[in-house]
Amino acid sequence: MQLIDGATAIAGDLPASATTFVDVPMEAGESLGTGVQRLSSIAAVRDRAALALEVLAASGDDPVVTIGGDCGSDLAGVQHAISARAPGSVAVVWFDAHGDLNTPESSPTGAFHGMVLRALLGEAPEPLAATGDAAITPERVVLAGSRELDDGERAYIDEAGIRSLSPDELHDPDELVRAVEATGADAVYLHVDLDVLDPGAIAGVQFAEPFGLAPDELVGAITALRARFELAGAAITEFAPRSPDAADDDLPVILRVLGSLTKKTPGS
Repeated sequence: MQLIDGATAIAGDLPASATTFVDVPMEAGESLGTGVQRLSSIAAVRDRAALALEVLAASGDDPVVTIGGDCGSDLAGVQHAISARAPGSVAVVWFDAHGDLNTPESSPTGAFHGMVLRALLGEAPEPLAATGDAAITPERVVLAGSRELDDGERAYIDEAGIRSLSPDELHDPDELVRAVEATGADAVYLHVDLDVLDPGAIAGVQFAEPFGLAPDELVGAITALRARFELAGAAITEFAPRSPDAADDDLPVILRVLGSLTKKTPGS
């Protein structure tokens, strides 16, 4: 419910004419024997979001910024951005304190928000795993600001050769630009889990981790990427304020991040 409150609070500061609401089923859903909690409801949300993205793309409203919800709300957005462009042309920058690279077997909780990036890489139970043109490859992924990884995630990052930059390395946004350049992509999808920020900068996240980014560093990194690459899409996820007053305290920071994702850039 806090995630619903967070998305609703952000929506309250957005222009109605530029906002599309996706109806989210309230039922808990079934795991269907997959080890992924609430898989059936997650798949339903993904399908509804995918339909909304198709409608927006047909009307010329692209790229789209998704506002979650947890990181699973971004599943359709990344798949849409990847499949709409030439294979290998989009890099995914995953701003997140966590890797979200678990499988049902490695996950300590069975919560899908810790498996989303692995699903986008094609490794998840059906129907959540990305396939074909909608799947990304490890060489097109850059983890940004991750600092709390499970042992299985660390092993997978090393095995797959995924690029990863710590919060300290993001003090210089050019480091991130160079990491994305090394992927060979000419466009970026920017996933922003708000827990990439330091807990001193934002209170309304469920899984805060110390030593994160300052808001200026996150905005600077996004701005540098957008100056160099086409924006294929983006998301802001995991805002979970404890109360309406707490939401108001955090919104100035969130709206700064959102502004860096949506402001016009030369040639856009």
